Amino acid sequence: MNIPEKPLEVIWDITYSCPLRCSHCYSESGRRPARRLGREDMLRAARAIRAMEPHGVSIAGGEPLSVRDVAEVARIFSSAGISTSLNTSGWSLRAEQVHELAEALDRMSISLDGATPRVHDRIRGRIGSFDRATASLELLDTVARQRRDAGNDGFCFGIDFVAVRSNFHQVDLMCTQIAPRYPALEYLAIGAAVPEGLASRTGFARHELPTDEQVALLGDPVHADRLRALAPATVQVSVTDNLALKMHPELVEAGIFLPILQIEPDGEVRAMPAYEGTVGNVLHDSPDVLWQRAVARWRDPFVTAVLGPVRTMEEWAEAVRAIDYRFGTVEDRARIDRRPEFTGY
Repeated sequence: MNIPEKPLEVIWDITYSCPLRCSHCYSESGRRPARRLGREDMLRAARAIRAMEPHGVSIAGGEPLSVRDVAEVARIFSSAGISTSLNTSGWSLRAEQVHELAEALDRMSISLDGATPRVHDRIRGRIGSFDRATASLELLDTVARQRRDAGNDGFCFGIDFVAVRSNFHQVDLMCTQIAPRYPALEYLAIGAAVPEGLASRTGFARHELPTDEQVALLGDPVHADRLRALAPATVQVSVTDNLALKMHPELVEAGIFLPILQIEPDGEVRAMPAYEGTVGNVLHDSPDVLWQRAVARWRDPFVTAVLGPVRTMEEWAEAVRAIDYRFGTVEDRARIDRRPEFTGY
């Protein structure tokens, strides 16, 4: 197993504040304290992340556009040559923000989990979220074309589609009907939902996570090529089963894992993306120590014992709940206990 000496990517959930109530929310944003840092500590955390020298930083949440200083945070990374992206629902994107963000970011992703309002809004938990997301895509398309015409390269936008059972029938439509609407759209990322956060709660794997057969299809290169052929030639379509996020002991030993650090809003660093349990804080601990602690967690005897037998999505969800309960804080465990069982929409 060849493990990098540092994380290659960092995901910073910069706030847990969110206007939506997505059924599969990985961070349970909007249902818990925002934990957003004050401006000075936020910038200090950003500089600490920059010191890790990752290849890329993704600013996520929650809704990162609810953070006033998010463009200033992004510039700390991009000015150092770090590829910097931002993931948003598009709910709160304002026209006056776009040009500043385009200067600070390399890319911006709009989450769109359905090709129709009915499907997307049901998953996202708020009526009107489809219209807000598509309006944001239209705004980004206009700005991207203006910048391209002016000779300003370096900013692109795309769509993130999280595949669950209730929207799987619209995967093709994302390629044939949604992607062609935006001439400057550069990518469409299609990925299987994973049992993280609310998506790991009791009943979710049985009713809403993609089936094992659907996950296998998303991991099939032939299926991915078919989807690429459906989309405009100018749109890069990526398709993933996201099984590398499982951090299964066999996959880790085979070198199939994601060398990512996921950071919570207040700087706490998760040992493994998609699992609760932190190993320190970027405001207090050195990058090397944080990474060493994270890597050690991958081989923790409890982790390997729980993940070792996992083969199905339902088994993965059960393993996530066990690991989250073992390594999460008292507050994490209380939140897990409060999660309602998912029985459908």
